[in-house]
Amino acid sequence: MKPRLPTSQPAYVLHQHDWSESSLILDLFTRESGRVAVAAKGAKRPYSQLRAVLLPLQRITVSLSKPAKAEGGEVQTLRSAEWGGGATLPGGAALFSGYYLNELLLKLLARHDPHPQLFDAYADTLAHLADGDAVLRAFELKLLAELGLLPDLSVVTPTQASVDPARRYQLSPESGVIPASGDASLAGSLLVQLQAALLHGSPAALRQTCAAAPQALKSTLRGLLHYHLGHQPLRTRALMVDVQQLLDA
Repeated sequence: MKPRLPTSQPAYVLHQHDWSESSLILDLFTRESGRVAVAAKGAKRPYSQLRAVLLPLQRITVSLSKPAKAEGGEVQTLRSAEWGGGATLPGGAALFSGYYLNELLLKLLARHDPHPQLFDAYADTLAHLADGDAVLRAFELKLLAELGLLPDLSVVTPTQASVDPARRYQLSPESGVIPASGDASLAGSLLVQLQAALLHGSPAALRQTCAAAPQALKSTLRGLLHYHLGHQPLRTRALMVDVQQLLDA
């Protein structure tokens, strides 16, 4: 039996699609209930107040009723939604980055699996999307750690020996932290600092640590995510690459 959802809770719209001529099915990321599917009845009507509220990358407060059956699966019914304050919809490259975060959550989070700390990290990340790639790397690390897909970065996984800050290591999806044997490697000192920042729980500290080696982390984390996504391509990532190529041309 799924846990009873709170009467009112903060949430973000990850994705939406048409349900009928006047209604939508939403994928919401909520703090207390995790990722949930929600029917927003009448949201597409011209004068519906929900049209200006149910936007991606903006914090909202939602009230949900008992589950209903829609499209063959359990779907909550949206009773009300209000703007929750905070930053408005980002623009430019930050907008693409925000959609990239949403796609990661859609593909990696199971439904009805609450991750309140990940929700807080997501909210904090949205407020810093314009600060550069280190922000995305920090969220990817937090996401993998919250889902139990990231090993202890301060320990060499096969031997359980402490990582030597003076040596270089690789982060393998199957073997964890192992001594480096190729070009794609990370400094042991960086791994130790990343693990400390993750344990400390400070988003700012994690972003600052990621900023020390954003390109190396990008390559490593891309490999980890690719593995755990089951080799599903990320559409937002491909779109970001295409846009960048157009800008460079």
